[in-house]
Amino acid sequence: MRFHSLPGSKRYPETEDEYAIVLDRYNTILDELFADTDVFVVTMDWSGTPTWSAGYPTPRPMLHPDGIRWWTESEQDDPDPEFHTHTRLYADRRRWNRGCIDGLLRAVADEALGEVFVADTELRRIHHPYDGGADVILVTPVERDSVRDRHTDWLSSHPSGL
Repeated sequence: MRFHSLPGSKRYPETEDEYAIVLDRYNTILDELFADTDVFVVTMDWSGTPTWSAGYPTPRPMLHPDGIRWWTESEQDDPDPEFHTHTRLYADRRRWNRGCIDGLLRAVADEALGEVFVADTELRRIHHPYDGGADVILVTPVERDSVRDRHTDWLSSHPSGL
């Protein structure tokens, strides 16, 4: 399910009041999913080599200093090595508390950080924020519908829900 982070499906916040709305919406859903439980916070970067640091400047190391390298996914299907990419995921485990990743969420809202997700420790519930909203994966249709019904004004008016 997809929630928009600003009224009217506005994509980017421009004022501190709009940032407050974005952070409140992200944190409200995150609280509903993970309050007082342990979660994995996952960020990523990428480069053209498997061992080199990020391929483009990113605030990830500063905003997620406790993230340890968890996984590297290499895409090497193209015969030209210049088009090979190596995506590295970094994770940490922490107790969820409202606001504990606001720096990451704000960077996502600004499109300064591309990939972040928060998941329960069984990887059954996932919150993936992006610039403009968040995709939420839940365990059952009943759980999904319950969360959706509490926040209908945050949903897209587009027939596809996107």
